[in-house]
Amino acid sequence: LLSDRSVRGTYRNGYDGRDFISFELESRRFVAADSAAEITRRRWEHEGTVAEGLTNYLKHECPERLQKYVR
Repeated sequence: LLSDRSVRGTYRNGYDGRDFISFELESRRFVAADSAAEITRRRWEHEGTVAEGLTNYLKHECPERLQKYVR
């Protein structure tokens, strides 16, 4: 959450202490950390609903929650 109330963000998901997959809000793209995560990336990009949910979370839900702590 930036001072002009715009939002930038990344969602990162890990497994067993290692990076697995991330979602870049600005590009609305998933980035797979390895070949195993590539399977998940393809499926999530094909479905489309995961990107929509993460976009909503990063643009709306997360900033609203953060503002409670910034005040």
